[in-house]
Amino acid sequence: MMQDGQARSGSRPQTRMVVPLVLLAILLTAAGLALAGPVAPQAGAAQPGTEAPECATGVDFLGFSDALNKRTYEGTSVGGLSALAYTGRQSTYYSLVDNGPTASSEARFYTLRIPVKDGLGTPEILDVTTLKDASGQAFTASNFDGEGLAITRRGDLLASSETEPEVRRFDADGNLIEELPVPQKFKVAPEGEGQRNQTFESLALAPNGRSLFTANEGFLLADGETADGSDRIRILRYEDRGPGSFEPAEEFFYLADPNLGVVEIVALSEDELLVLERGFRSGVGNTVRVYRVSLEGAEDVSDEPSLAAPGLEPVEKELLVDLADCPSSGATTPGTQANPLLDNYESLTLGPRLPGGRRSLLLQSDDNFSAGQVTRVVALGVENGQLR
Repeated sequence: MMQDGQARSGSRPQTRMVVPLVLLAILLTAAGLALAGPVAPQAGAAQPGTEAPECATGVDFLGFSDALNKRTYEGTSVGGLSALAYTGRQSTYYSLVDNGPTASSEARFYTLRIPVKDGLGTPEILDVTTLKDASGQAFTASNFDGEGLAITRRGDLLASSETEPEVRRFDADGNLIEELPVPQKFKVAPEGEGQRNQTFESLALAPNGRSLFTANEGFLLADGETADGSDRIRILRYEDRGPGSFEPAEEFFYLADPNLGVVEIVALSEDELLVLERGFRSGVGNTVRVYRVSLEGAEDVSDEPSLAAPGLEPVEKELLVDLADCPSSGATTPGTQANPLLDNYESLTLGPRLPGGRRSLLLQSDDNFSAGQVTRVVALGVENGQLR
C-alpha cells in the first residue's frame, strides 16, 4: 500500500497532505486496537478450535456464565432460579423462581435464550411470566416455593413447590390448570412425614410423556438417615392415566451421599434417570454431583412404612460427574469453595444435541437472592454412551 500511495503522490502533488493524514489515522486506529486487546470470549467458554477440557470420562466442560447474576428485568429481581427446563426450541429455556426475595414476591418463570454449541454463549432473558391461581391472582412467595419444572408435549408447565409440597400444571401464560394429588406421607409434618424445605425440589418428565418423577430433597421422618448421614429418599413416579392426568404410581428407594440431598432429576427414559445431589458445609462450601440411576427391576416401596426396614435395597446409581472436578476457568466466588466454579446448583436439564452427537447438559445455581452467592450457568457436553 505504501508503494501505491507513493505513485499517486508523484502524479498528483495536491494530495501530499491527505495521504499522510490517512496513514496517521490508520496507525492510531491500529494502536488503539492493540491497547484494547482482542474481544474477550464468553466467561469460561471453551475456545473455538480447541478441545474442551474434561470434567469426567465422556463429560466435557463447555463453559460457564454469570450473565444472569444480580440482574433486574421488567421490574423483577432475577435470582432464586431453582429449576431450568429446555423447551426443545433451539436455545430457549424456562427458569423457575423460588420463594423470594420477599413474601409478597410473585411466583414467576423467565424465558431464557442460552446458546450452546462448541461452547456456552451468553444467556439472555427474553420474557417473564407470572404464575396465577384459579382465581387469576398471582401466587406469591408466601404460598409457592417453585423448585422443579417440566414441560409437557402440549407446552404446559408442570411445577413443583416444596411449601406444601404440591405439583401444579400451568399453561404457557402462567394460568393454573390443575393440582396433582400428592401422597399424604410427603406432606410437611404434622400433616405428613416431610421436613420443612426438604420436600419436592425436583421434577422430570420422561421423553414419552407418560412418567413424571419427583423426590423429597431430604429424608421423610419415618425413613430417616443412615449412620454415616446418608438420607433415605423416595423417588415418586406419577403415571399419565388419561389425557394429561397424572396419578401417583410407584415409589423407589434412593440413597443419597452423606450430607447431600436430591435437588433435581432428569428423566432419560421411564427407568433411567440423572439425579443431581447437592450439599453445603460451612468452611468447605458446596458439593455438587450428578448420578446416573437405573430403576430397572427396582422394588416399589410405596407400601413400606419405613425405608429403614431390613432387606430393602436402594436403586443402583453411578457417578457421572462431580462438578468440583471441572476446570474453574476463571470463575470467582464470594464465599469459600473447593473449586470457585461451585455454588448452590439446583437446576439440571438436557439441552440440544451438539456437533459430533454429544448432548448438552446444563446446570444453574440458585443465589437465594444473596450477595454471598452467584447465579451461574454451566454447560457440559456428554457423550451418548454416558447417557446409555
